[in-house]
Amino acid sequence: MSIASTSVIQIIPRTRRGVELLLLVIAVAVAVGAYVNIGITVQNSVPASTGYYAAGIGLLALIAHLALRYRAPYADPVLLPCAVLLNGLGVAMIHRIDLGLAIVAEAKGKVPKGPAAPQQITWTAVGVVLFLVVILVIRDHRRLQALTYTAGLAGLVLLVLPLVPGIGRTVNGAPIWISIAGMSFQPGEFAKVCLVIFFAGYLVVKRDVLTLAGRRFLGLDLPRARDLGPILIAWLASLGVLVFESDLGSSLLFFGLFLFLLYVSTERAGWLIIGGVLFAGGAYFAYKTFGHVHSRVTDWLNPWAIDGGQIKLGLMGQAWGGVLGRGLGQGHPEATMYANSDMIISSFAEELGLTGLIAILLVYTLIIERGLRTALGCRDIFGKLIATGLAMSFALQVFVIVGGVTGLIPLTGLATPFMALGGTSLVANWAIIALLLRISDQARRPQTPAAPVSDETIAMAVQKA
Repeated sequence: MSIASTSVIQIIPRTRRGVELLLLVIAVAVAVGAYVNIGITVQNSVPASTGYYAAGIGLLALIAHLALRYRAPYADPVLLPCAVLLNGLGVAMIHRIDLGLAIVAEAKGKVPKGPAAPQQITWTAVGVVLFLVVILVIRDHRRLQALTYTAGLAGLVLLVLPLVPGIGRTVNGAPIWISIAGMSFQPGEFAKVCLVIFFAGYLVVKRDVLTLAGRRFLGLDLPRARDLGPILIAWLASLGVLVFESDLGSSLLFFGLFLFLLYVSTERAGWLIIGGVLFAGGAYFAYKTFGHVHSRVTDWLNPWAIDGGQIKLGLMGQAWGGVLGRGLGQGHPEATMYANSDMIISSFAEELGLTGLIAILLVYTLIIERGLRTALGCRDIFGKLIATGLAMSFALQVFVIVGGVTGLIPLTGLATPFMALGGTSLVANWAIIALLLRISDQARRPQTPAAPVSDETIAMAVQKA
């Protein structure tokens, strides 16, 4: 019996790194164009620092791109350009507010403060360095599962550090900073990464137990009472952050992340019901008990009662911007307190209008969508939960920030990812993007094909059969 030899066509998946490089060129061009436009509008000349800014942003983007080509060739090609675009636009807007504050100071006969944009570029470089460390050191995200409880402990320690006497610092009424060697950090930004790893590792092991249904109520299968411990601990921990650190935004972020991952891992809507009830009860208790929470809600309900209030000026700037905006450099975003940090979304809405704000939100949506797509394509439950948690951390932050700035919910003070002035948040977000890219590389990488079998081997197998 003769067996005809057949040829096998091997399909090699494309890495899409060329697409990423093209998108990076566009992202850098848009960011540099905004920087130049601001200088021409405000100072009637191209900023002298344009070359340094373009070289810095472009070089950092190129280094990150080359690292992916070398160590994560199958990683998602959209995530890095989106991060570079948001980061570059954020630096440009911070530069715009620097110029506005300098003009106001000179008009009052005061010495203007040093510009914040160069500091933000420096922190961008630090963030890209951490990005490289994650990409080069973590070759397989599944190894992080062995660090589940270590990551949980590290997350709790990072949350508690601002309360340690000697290193804890209170900024704008919130004791969420630490100061070491003259440098200030917000450890809660890194705590969310550690806690996502802990939540994912914990739920991988306990998901079967947490999936078991208890009593049925109004068509929903509620979990058993004995299994409520994890969500109660997460709820108490989030309340602890709210009570002791006056950080409403981080409290909402941590509890929301755990609740969402719990729902994704178990597919039980009952957990959402219980979590929603606990959150509503905790929010009402905090509103009645703690002055800083009560004042945030009061300012949200009636922002016009405070002369020169942050929310009031932000809403007025957004209304002045209208649909198309005043134009880069032609508004007055510096009139709002913390225009380059807490209210930077309001600054963009004033100068780019509703259209520009929607474009920025679409870029954030792209990051979230690609993160969730990575979770869908990942072959292991642990990677799915990490990718989902990191993507939802962006979703929750953007919702809380934009909702607070536009008056949808009370303002919480979270930092806008990649855009707001602040080194800790920027560096942590670059680490999150690196983790998402590492997981996406694993998810998109083709599986190793089986070893080829010779025609003789097949013939012998057929004869024996």
